[in-house]
Amino acid sequence: MLKKILSVSGKPGLYKLVSQGKSMLVVETLVDSRRLPIYAREKVTSLGDIAIYTTGDEVPLYKVLNSVKEKEAARPASIDPAHATPDELRAYMAEVLPDYDRDRVYPTDIKRLLSWYNLLIGAGLTDFDPQPADNADDDNSDEPTLEDNNASPKAGNTRPPVVKNTAMHTTASAAAKTPVGKSTQRMRQK
Repeated sequence: MLKKILSVSGKPGLYKLVSQGKSMLVVETLVDSRRLPIYAREKVTSLGDIAIYTTGDEVPLYKVLNSVKEKEAARPASIDPAHATPDELRAYMAEVLPDYDRDRVYPTDIKRLLSWYNLLIGAGLTDFDPQPADNADDDNSDEPTLEDNNASPKAGNTRPPVVKNTAMHTTASAAAKTPVGKSTQRMRQK
């Protein structure tokens, strides 16, 4: 679920991925469900890719969010991240994740974590665990599948579906309309 929730640097709040274009993403704000484009030049981070530093290994964000949810009983955080002091934020983080790395996790990171938690709870998203569908999308997201091509395999037929090259057909028809002298002249110039 967190793979489809995005953070965009320079923009407040969290966004839900709606669709993907060639050079942009279409996202929807979690607060007011307003759709807007996010272009390729903007830095976008999926919450599913974020982890928190600990003294041992890094802990994925979903585990930390689940710890906060257990502590707060699936209600908004008891501490206000905007008005809390750095010492209060560190003490809260120590309750949620006791072995977090105090040198590499800054109070601003804890503030952002609690703000994200409050936004997710406010939007009604309380299941932070990764789902099998999220992992399946990562494995073959760029490769077309038979479902994408609207084809079904027949028994014994293992050939891939045939894709027509429209550029080749267009070039051949354009060459047929071009007089012989001009096409030869074009070939010499290249």
